[in-house]
Amino acid sequence: MAERTLVLVTGATGYIGGRLVPRLLAAGYAVRVLVRSPAKLEAVPWQREVDIVQGDLGDPAAAARACTGVDTLFYLVHSMGSGADFEARELAMARTVAAAAAGAGTRRIVYLGGLHPDGVELSRHMRSRTAVGRVLLDAEVPAVVFQAGVVIGSGSASFEMIRHLAENLPVMPAPSWVERRIEPIAVRDVLHYLLHAPGLPEGLNRTFDLGSREVLTYAALLYGYAHAAGLAPRRIYALPIPAPRLAGWWVALTTPIPHSMAVPLVESLQHDAVAAEHDIDRYLPLTPGGPTGYRTAVELALGRIRSGDVETSWSNASAGPPSDPLPSDPDWAGRTVYVDKRQRDSPVPPDYVWQVVEGIGGANGWYSWPAAWAIRGVLDKLVGGAGHNRGRRHGGRLGVGDAVDWWRVEHIGNGPEGKVLRLRAEMKVPGDAWLELSALPAGTGTTYRQRAIYFPKGLAGKAYWWLVAPFHALIFPSMARNILHRAADLQQAAAPGPPS
Repeated sequence: MAERTLVLVTGATGYIGGRLVPRLLAAGYAVRVLVRSPAKLEAVPWQREVDIVQGDLGDPAAAARACTGVDTLFYLVHSMGSGADFEARELAMARTVAAAAAGAGTRRIVYLGGLHPDGVELSRHMRSRTAVGRVLLDAEVPAVVFQAGVVIGSGSASFEMIRHLAENLPVMPAPSWVERRIEPIAVRDVLHYLLHAPGLPEGLNRTFDLGSREVLTYAALLYGYAHAAGLAPRRIYALPIPAPRLAGWWVALTTPIPHSMAVPLVESLQHDAVAAEHDIDRYLPLTPGGPTGYRTAVELALGRIRSGDVETSWSNASAGPPSDPLPSDPDWAGRTVYVDKRQRDSPVPPDYVWQVVEGIGGANGWYSWPAAWAIRGVLDKLVGGAGHNRGRRHGGRLGVGDAVDWWRVEHIGNGPEGKVLRLRAEMKVPGDAWLELSALPAGTGTTYRQRAIYFPKGLAGKAYWWLVAPFHALIFPSMARNILHRAADLQQAAAPGPPS
């Protein structure tokens, strides 16, 4: 059998990369991925089908290892950026990867950037993406730089922003950017072009604009979503001010998008985002059935959300570098640590308890004082945190790296005695916090254990713990009690009824 063509995907834990990898495998490619934390791939179904290289894109040695033997390199890495050196770091990584690809004899680099007009001052986020595209085009290896507008798909940040604005705000006074012209594109169409990119003519080195051929205003995107979702007509009033930073805060408070991501997204909407050409049609076939229209893309995304079949999500893709895992109990000696422990026994078998534990968060909530969780989430958003309304990708199952409201799954699976879910907090607190939930067999029933663990940083961290301790005394006991009550309800619902 002929050897399969090897391709490298950077950003495989991201929104687009996580969807592209299985499609490349299905198309017959051998796939290698470069990731900083292989643990983030534990829950994906294709983990064992790819060659995993651990490393950082900014490390020349790791980039060289990853590029060895690679025909096509998919460069799908971009963060919203923070810090004064954000743009410099983005450019340095692109140069490192381009040099590694040249040294390995890679035939092509494929990059996904953003649609933007020429001759205007771009936002920092869009300016960085454009500069990375130029670095790749100027490098030794030929590059294809796709430029796409607002990507519409279940779990995309742009779609979630549209969805929550439309659902939460029936009347919306809005900045002037809602009148900007946008050419959206369905995620399935973006993946179509990426999947076919290795077959483009040899040596091609240029940008290609991608779009749906349907140009709308941002307000029209909101109206269209409301219609597709069966909502009452929305009222949007454009004000004669751009106010990108103020709007970024407003978006952060009314949607699951955190402030750190909302501001760059809003800033990128200050200019029209319309394809200037559709030259890609001369090289690649259109998506089967033609470009996906906006309304169809919304309906497809909503269908995925309703069925719980969201393949990747911005909230999982946007995680930063993996944090140090929770130190094991013996290592706590000599360190300041606060722990809130709860334990309850139940006659309900562990499988029912675990079903409730694994379904926690999102629409199911946290089984205690929902108003308190909501208020704490708003306060977290106000200081630039993740907030409490990110939800979760799947309603009933979790994997390492998944976002669950303001938590991130750090570990899930069997512990020494039973099943354990460990969540690491991504809220803004002066310290490091975890929540650990365990369902342990106890005869035919379950011992349920719950630990909130907090490592304070300085006096502020200690003061924070004692400030919230009274609320913990109310929230955590009822949380443990209600989880077991819910498990008992599940057991009762599953019990066979009396014979008819």
